[in-house]
Amino acid sequence: MTTMDRRNLMFAGAGAAAFAALPAWARISVQPPASAGFSATGVAALNADMHALVDQQKLSGVVTLLARKGKVVNLDAYGRQDISTQAPMAIDSIFRIASMTKPICGVAMMQLWEQGKWKLDDPVAKHIPEFAGLKVRTADGGLVDQASPMTMAQIMSHTAGFGTSARYEADALFATDLQGMIDKLSTLPLFSQPGTDWAYGPCVNIQGYVVEKLSGKPLDRHFQDHIFTPLKMPDTGFWVDPAKVSRVVRIHTYSTGKLVPAGEPRVQTTRPRFLSGSGGLSSTAADYFRFCQALLNGGDLDGARILKPETVKLMRKSVLRPGVGVDLYGPVQKGIGFGMDFAVHENPAISGIPQGVDSYWWGGAFGTWFWIDPTHDIVFVGMIQNLNGTIPGAGTPAVHDISPRAVYAALTDKKA
Repeated sequence: MTTMDRRNLMFAGAGAAAFAALPAWARISVQPPASAGFSATGVAALNADMHALVDQQKLSGVVTLLARKGKVVNLDAYGRQDISTQAPMAIDSIFRIASMTKPICGVAMMQLWEQGKWKLDDPVAKHIPEFAGLKVRTADGGLVDQASPMTMAQIMSHTAGFGTSARYEADALFATDLQGMIDKLSTLPLFSQPGTDWAYGPCVNIQGYVVEKLSGKPLDRHFQDHIFTPLKMPDTGFWVDPAKVSRVVRIHTYSTGKLVPAGEPRVQTTRPRFLSGSGGLSSTAADYFRFCQALLNGGDLDGARILKPETVKLMRKSVLRPGVGVDLYGPVQKGIGFGMDFAVHENPAISGIPQGVDSYWWGGAFGTWFWIDPTHDIVFVGMIQNLNGTIPGAGTPAVHDISPRAVYAALTDKKA
């Protein structure tokens, strides 16, 4: 029996109470594309584009979800969870979402900001005394003082002066727990003056530490109590219930141009010691859609409010200084800014991407991706599972580019 068969059987016999108790993926009712201003042929073309990548053996499988005006108009699963087996990809397949954990940690931070526990212009050392007086490495290997103390807004936007993740490979930041990471970083210099460079490194794991300290809860508990439970995201967490292991998608890679499994299948089934706010979560397309839709709604979904509308707007407003750009893999992405753990679409005239102005998004290292477009009232979530899945030229097809072109080509009614 396929996942869709299971879903349809549950719908057939479920009353209102039983329906509400179903898992998130089973509660999604897919509406006709025309009901949200899409052409059916355009949505079919989106699916055809994704399916072709599987048929060409460029991907083992893919799950995509497209919604507009709160209506899901496409929820599609195609291919296999593991290219070496016959296990089909399903709409409830579980993926390691890696850096798509970051926006969730950002929401947790902003929940505490709403409570007045920190301010954007607070020096980071106010909340992490171990970071007081950190020196900055110069080009010639010397050390100088910070020109101005790093701020919490800079921690939220990868501009606090810490280096990229690759800079810390020899430092074993994840060897113990979040406190151990802070202790290690407190002995190392910064790589740039705060505010002067966008560097994708340990900032969101630092946020995770701050969430624990200011909330008085472990990071997994805060996420569960204040995000996952209110939004009904039962398949999202730092580890996978052993009963759900069969739903976890295997990571793949490329060998001599051929798609192959990336090593032995491994699934985290117990609570990890290092709770990574930067990249530790697993989730499903349906769960992550609920998170995104809550943000598109201004912080509320089905009566559960996780943030205030003005806080969500603040998160998707770029805080980068003039001249500082987002350059994840280089070169700098023109027309793109960065807010609180989201990239932000500021200038469609020069960005070259089809998403509406003020759209915000991010992705994960294994190729998962999403965007939220408040201009057109759109949420899109895509899930694949490839090693180095977001790195250009590493083998994975450019699904981040293919999918938005198809989505906006299918959009017939551009009024939100």
